[in-house]
Amino acid sequence: MRVAATSYLTDETITPIRLAQELEQRGFAGLYLPEHSHIPVARETPYPGGELPPECARMLNPFVALAQAAAVTRTLALGTNITLVGQHDPIDLAKQIATLDHLSGGRFTLGIGYGWNREEAADHGVHWPTRRALVRDRMAVMRALWDTEPTAYEGEFASVRASDVHPKPQLPPRERKQHGPPLHGPRTLIGGAAGPRLFAHIAEYADGWLPIGGGGLRESLPALREAWADAGRPPGDLYVALSAVEPTEGKLAHYADLGVDEVIVQLPAGEEAGVLEALDGFQRYVHLTPAAGNQH
Repeated sequence: MRVAATSYLTDETITPIRLAQELEQRGFAGLYLPEHSHIPVARETPYPGGELPPECARMLNPFVALAQAAAVTRTLALGTNITLVGQHDPIDLAKQIATLDHLSGGRFTLGIGYGWNREEAADHGVHWPTRRALVRDRMAVMRALWDTEPTAYEGEFASVRASDVHPKPQLPPRERKQHGPPLHGPRTLIGGAAGPRLFAHIAEYADGWLPIGGGGLRESLPALREAWADAGRPPGDLYVALSAVEPTEGKLAHYADLGVDEVIVQLPAGEEAGVLEALDGFQRYVHLTPAAGNQH
């Protein structure tokens, strides 16, 4: 089981370059970064975690920050946790992702989600009740652009003509017997709470699950694996990463026994000294797991 890290990087915290260098030197498997484009001041949507962290309004663009991280590392995996696909033009986003994956040597994982902030999404033109269908269509557009051959896609919320576009993400296509042609693109993990609808979407157009924490996994993982198998997906292709984990040796052993592939520890959003102190505390857990390296 791999141990990676995530943090709310802002204009006031440790830089992506320094954090990535320190993570790789300590043997961590990867760096995942979250996304908010903006936080409307007049906000009615409650934050799921209680009090909204002030860093949410100051987050760096994850793709720019991860590009910096890629330039100063060799083996550190890079990912988003999460990309709000509904708030992006899918053609432009597909190009950004493929470019980052290419320049990093295939080290990118795309964590995606449907969002929680209605006001933020509305400013991007997202109609909240149909956001899941919107994300599904936009992911299909990106898959078409990442295909090895020019491929068209026509959906209710997004479409693209068969197009010549490069670079291509490096991960080989993945088989999905019940949902059409193989999936092209980087490893894609969907965040969200356990449930039949989410697990059906994971089995249809993603490569795994990216929940927050590890609560209820003993019940939810068998349900996810059943949905995966029912969709004709190869069992060994399913990837499960847990975000915002507060690790202990007992927790990690429990997650490993359940077949979790990766845990992502939450670092503080602060200046370099405080973040490095937290990394020193987490580093002992890295050595309980296989050595970090390119996840592909």
